Amino acid sequence: MEALLDRAASVLSAAKRVVVLTGAGISAESGIRTFRDTMEGLWKEFDPQTLATPQAFAADPALVSRWYDHRRIGCLHAEPNPGHAALAQLQQTLLGRGGSFTLVTQNVDRLHQRAGSTGVLELHGNIHIWRCTRTGREMPLPPEPLTEFPIRSPLDPAGLLRPGVVWFGETLPAETLLAAEEAASAAGALLTIGTSAVVYPAAGLIDLAAAAGATTIEINPTTTAASSRVDVVLIAKAGLVLPELLRRMTR
Repeated sequence: MEALLDRAASVLSAAKRVVVLTGAGISAESGIRTFRDTMEGLWKEFDPQTLATPQAFAADPALVSRWYDHRRIGCLHAEPNPGHAALAQLQQTLLGRGGSFTLVTQNVDRLHQRAGSTGVLELHGNIHIWRCTRTGREMPLPPEPLTEFPIRSPLDPAGLLRPGVVWFGETLPAETLLAAEEAASAAGALLTIGTSAVVYPAAGLIDLAAAAGATTIEINPTTTAASSRVDVVLIAKAGLVLPELLRRMTR
């Protein structure tokens, strides 16, 4: 592990363009349950994949809105962990020396932004800003739990507010995906953190970076679908490894 840490730190120190792809694993270290693990308590009887669809919202907007508000409040109660903070610091370090840094996340909790990361590309949207089903306009929700479901849109009396996340069957935001793909294709190094690397097109960013000659580094507590095709595999939690990489970059 020591040699792998040194190699990863050396790669990041030398790279002019760094791309980071994060998944649910980094937020799990902050206590945010993964998608399926949110089905506790009153929600145990539901399959999350049957709630996270446009069809489910159309059939029962009150139920779907209540579940997403439950998840939203859980995200608000969570705090960024050392992994989130280290990525924010890595961004500052790279930008400070004239490099580029792109953080691409599949998470919807916005813990990266709360830790200080800027310009985050949210492939799956976010759970805190909801949009009107009639106008398409977005608005943030208050920090308190909602009390009425479904949520009537204040932007159009005939509309409802729906979560600003990408549901099953919906396409990723085109501009965000394009920006992520362009960054990966120009990367000198790519970090994949806390993601199983089985959800596409996000997982494809690893291959785009590798094809462009980037050194690819994985940080995850267990091996994943990407482990056999990346250059450096660090089997550990991001909250432990990322601060250590920063330390080795500056020593």
